[in-house]
Amino acid sequence: GDRHLILADRDNRLLYELYRAHWNTAQNRWEAESGAVFDMTRNDRRPDGWTSADAAGLAILPGLARYDELFGSEPIRHALRVTMRATNGYVWPASHRAGSTSGALPMGARLRLKASVDISGYSPHVQRLFQAMKTYGLIVADNGSDMFVTGTNDPRWAPHMDDIVSAVHSMRSTS
Repeated sequence: GDRHLILADRDNRLLYELYRAHWNTAQNRWEAESGAVFDMTRNDRRPDGWTSADAAGLAILPGLARYDELFGSEPIRHALRVTMRATNGYVWPASHRAGSTSGALPMGARLRLKASVDISGYSPHVQRLFQAMKTYGLIVADNGSDMFVTGTNDPRWAPHMDDIVSAVHSMRSTS
């Protein structure tokens, strides 16, 4: 895959995101094909045409679903990062294109679950996920599997993945 490596420097409020990262044992260091640095004290958009570790030029970390959000008591309070099989161009907040498939969504497109969709029959953690999709939406950030919402790397996801994937698939077929 893309082998993203994401590092947050909390003291200096900097976010480092690398693409195709690997450990070079001979040099005793990390290496990557590309990377981006985001100043977390600012809300700047990358210049037009600039990519990042994500094809759309967006920071990855803010759009990840986090285990503690889904299984905590507070709602998710941000848009979620989503991938699409094919894209065409880009719109704000994205700054970079990664595809030119006619009729495909652009990078940066925001998708929302309709407010009228009943999510009450789902487990509480799935309801939190779907409510975030209603309130904040999904932002097309990269090419990959269609409608793939990315979460943080956390071993606590494992026992819940069947439930989450099943709920998302059932939502896709009914909405």
